[in-house]
Amino acid sequence: MNVNIQSVHFDADRKLIDFINDKIGKLNHFHDSIIDTNVILKLDRSSSTDNKVAEIKLHIAGNDLFAKRQCTTFEEAADTAVEALKRQLKKQK
Repeated sequence: MNVNIQSVHFDADRKLIDFINDKIGKLNHFHDSIIDTNVILKLDRSSSTDNKVAEIKLHIAGNDLFAKRQCTTFEEAADTAVEALKRQLKKQK
């Protein structure tokens, strides 16, 4: 599975990229035909503390799945988006 990670208006550090790759890699347990994954990390311009956004799009055979979450940290946003994708994969299978 190919994972593409984009960070908009900032540079993601290696620790964050490894964390996201680890979380997305675990999705292979729920569906074996995941082709590739696009992850977009961006900062929301609002003044609230929940300004980190993670968007994850899974390309699987026959369908695409998408989850977008906004939290206080990128790790939390990515983790909750992966959990949402897990539920979607279970429903589809």
